[in-house]
Amino acid sequence: MVLLLLLALTVLPGWADKMGAPYGGNGPASLKNLTLEQLGKIEVTTYSKLPTELWNTPAAVYVITSEQIRRSGVTNIADALRLAPGVEVGRMTSTTWAVGIRGLQNNFSKSVLVLIDGRNVYTPLFAGVYWDVQDMPLDLIDRIEVIRGPGGTVWGPNAANGVINIITRNSVDTRGVEADGLAGNQDRTLDDVELGGGRSAFSYRFFGRGFARRHEYHSDGINDDNWHQERFGFRADGVRGEDSYFLEGQIYGGTSPHIVGGTPHEDRTTGGDLNFRWQRDVTTRSGFYLQGYVDRTLRTNAEINETRDTFDVEGVAHWQAGDRNLLTYGGGLRWSPYVTYPAGFLVPAGNTDHVHTAFVQDDWKLTNKLTITGGFKLQHNNYSGFDIQPSGRVLWLRRPHEALWAGITRAVTTPSDIEEHFHLVGSTPALTIQVLGDPNFKSEAVIGYEAGYRRLIGRKLFLDAAGYWNRYRRLQSFTAPALAIVGGKPTVTIQYSNQISGSTGGVELGTEADLAPWWRLDTNYSYLNSNFSANGPTSNISSTGSVQTYDGSSPKHMVSVQSMINLPGKIDFDPLYRFVSALPAQKVPAYQTMDLHAERALGQHFTVEIVGQNLFQHVHYEWGTGDPSQPPIGIYRAAYVRLEFHSRTAATPN
Repeated sequence: MVLLLLLALTVLPGWADKMGAPYGGNGPASLKNLTLEQLGKIEVTTYSKLPTELWNTPAAVYVITSEQIRRSGVTNIADALRLAPGVEVGRMTSTTWAVGIRGLQNNFSKSVLVLIDGRNVYTPLFAGVYWDVQDMPLDLIDRIEVIRGPGGTVWGPNAANGVINIITRNSVDTRGVEADGLAGNQDRTLDDVELGGGRSAFSYRFFGRGFARRHEYHSDGINDDNWHQERFGFRADGVRGEDSYFLEGQIYGGTSPHIVGGTPHEDRTTGGDLNFRWQRDVTTRSGFYLQGYVDRTLRTNAEINETRDTFDVEGVAHWQAGDRNLLTYGGGLRWSPYVTYPAGFLVPAGNTDHVHTAFVQDDWKLTNKLTITGGFKLQHNNYSGFDIQPSGRVLWLRRPHEALWAGITRAVTTPSDIEEHFHLVGSTPALTIQVLGDPNFKSEAVIGYEAGYRRLIGRKLFLDAAGYWNRYRRLQSFTAPALAIVGGKPTVTIQYSNQISGSTGGVELGTEADLAPWWRLDTNYSYLNSNFSANGPTSNISSTGSVQTYDGSSPKHMVSVQSMINLPGKIDFDPLYRFVSALPAQKVPAYQTMDLHAERALGQHFTVEIVGQNLFQHVHYEWGTGDPSQPPIGIYRAAYVRLEFHSRTAATPN
């Protein structure tokens, strides 16, 4: 009510005279003033690792623009992913999210490959993502490209259900100074400072970010997930003739408390990375890029402490063979030595993970309207050896601004250190219980069948629809408890295994509508049905690993509606509605809620934002805790105010 009253007092004078303001009046320039026709021509890079117009992409690709992120009012990357259809995001605690695409949602996000500017951010410890350390000032994100469906042919390991590629802005577009400060009841403080400079041939930026966040609702009173983090980073971009380069890096440190089995663990997180890319576009017939990064991750005082260094290099080239064939090929090497402690959780406690990959893909243009794409990827890892991931796709551009596509892809999720080397033993005078990894754990495999349709109807409505059926084999599970006498003492053993198979199927529908020059409405709906079964008795001892958790941990229905309204007086008014159906395995009922973002420019250099989040309830639940024996943690209603200073400058030509 306070927001509405403030807006009414500010806006009502002059309403009738000013409603013709163009869409997207106040935010960052990138991807902001585009019409729906121009949005369809955005070049996405995640599908083939080469710039390709969205219309020419035979895959379920959704682009979350910087404008959508800004006007949603979210303060972190994980919550921004809710804007894409088919992406399941559940906040577990203040510090932790469960993210999935088209099912298999869990707190490890192990079947989703997450990249930041092409840098892989997963840890081989559990083949998943530490969402609490994937952070940056959100205005530095140019777009987030989300591929729903298997992406194994081009991307390889852990792209079984999809790929999320977070692409940051070129530093030539962030010249000048920007600073903002936030204060709220959950995000207690969040402060960003950015400084950029240079010329068009060479530009740079530095940034700093720090935040402190309050705990969420705990019915057991263990309010131990207050956390904070500080981060510093830079990016430099250069152009020389046909070559372009970027070098970026960051360091971070902070806390990330977790509660395991009712016991608080004060995780401390530190790390950093350097990411470099050299790209040459010689002609439209040939070109290449070479990318490499180094990453260091340390998590201490956790249940399993990890120190890991990762070195990765990748090369991709394309070659136009004749008038109708575009050949793309490449390969990569990832080398990742690590050490874990305390002793005994992993045996051995240290090792070197490595993955070697090579791929080739051919786009064969049969006619001006019909293109067939085929390719495969070979990969070798130190756990399961060789895997092959083939793909075949077809695209029919029926007419301008209308496309149909279909595809079949095989992808795998490689084993992780925990699945092979886990070693947990608990003992009482009467009984020993042990949970063990499986040295012969195999890659989890999926064959995905999918088809889609996208069309621009007139100039006011963009429609994107997709349907899919995924068939899974050898999913991670736990064996039933086995009792034996070891050393004269009863011992119960549970082991990791590959006993679960099954399928998921569903449809996804997204629309973007320009209802008026001052009003855009984005609507997404997703339906998912799953059917899993086990080849033998299994145990339900974690958030993954049983038929119940695979079938009941992803929502059948999801709806989101983002309304972006430009009001007179340089005001943006943006409600965002969400509905998510129940998660029986996580003891989470269906919920619906709304966020509300309001923003006004104050002169030339200042902007004020007022945001309310989860407004329908004081507390609601989004996912479990990762431990079936623990009650879910509630997510509080939240609000914040942000004041921003910005003084951006245009690029200066040489």
